[in-house]
Amino acid sequence: MANKQSLSQKLIPVSLSAGTIIFDQISKALVVKNIPRLTYFSEAGDGSIINVLGNALRLIHVRNTGAAFSMGNGLPQTLRSILLAIIPLIVIALVFAVYFRNNDFTKTQRWCICGILGGGLGNLIDRFFRPDGVVDFIDCIFFGSIKGVNWPTKGIFSWLSMERWPTFNIADSVIVVCGIIFVITFIVQFAKEKKGNND
Repeated sequence: MANKQSLSQKLIPVSLSAGTIIFDQISKALVVKNIPRLTYFSEAGDGSIINVLGNALRLIHVRNTGAAFSMGNGLPQTLRSILLAIIPLIVIALVFAVYFRNNDFTKTQRWCICGILGGGLGNLIDRFFRPDGVVDFIDCIFFGSIKGVNWPTKGIFSWLSMERWPTFNIADSVIVVCGIIFVITFIVQFAKEKKGNND
């Protein structure tokens, strides 16, 4: 049976949610203010592309009206609003409810959950208050840019051939990092429990 966790133990990791939202929104506001939106007609030298580490890492200003990797961009506006804003908001509320009711999560898992929720809320703010879409601005190279390697161009691993990763933001980064750590903690926890049962 899980030990009862205090409210403070559950509230402290929520600071990561708040920090993620604040940092994410500040970074997006700075991008919107200082970097012209990248379009098909953008030209070199107009300030729409800022090289941070040469061509490897760049800052640009694009908008994403779909989900991850721009999925759902072609959907009607009403359906897109339901699928990408209202439903995620309900899911986030439910996850927060489970987070506070459940005593089985480890400290690491709680921090990861709060990071994921913070990232999700950061992007949801854009969906509700930025009609042009979520602000994405981090642009980096990917495996496909490595010369001399024949990456698969078809099948489930075709994404490895991309020369640049789809543009993302701070919220996306926190979601991915916390999501990976969260899965790893579950795998480690499962392995320990399985080993304990075998002993």
